[in-house]
Amino acid sequence: MAYILDAGALVAIDRDDQTVHRLLRTAGARRTSCAVVSQVWRNGAEQARLALALRGIEVVPLGDGIDRRIGELLRDSGTSDVVDGHVALLARPGDRVVTSDPDDLGRLLKTRGIRADIHRI
Repeated sequence: MAYILDAGALVAIDRDDQTVHRLLRTAGARRTSCAVVSQVWRNGAEQARLALALRGIEVVPLGDGIDRRIGELLRDSGTSDVVDGHVALLARPGDRVVTSDPDDLGRLLKTRGIRADIHRI
């Protein structure tokens, strides 16, 4: 099982949210989209918690046809957020998606046929 982190999860880490820290203390890989990092990264000198946390998170790039897969997933799900689409494509069965937007990510995962636990923060 891996933790798939959306922008809300990274913001919570940056704000020192204890709920997300407790959640991520358990074993398991951590992944996020490079686009998620772009959404939340503003000033590394002021985001020490986030910078430290990112050392232990696999940041997955966009590339190699993923753009088309995201577009098709958005079409099929009736959603429009490219970043959420990439986050949804990172999830595998049994993963835990940590998000502040469980509705759209739930819809995207359902469209993919992926059974993952969605944890709202």
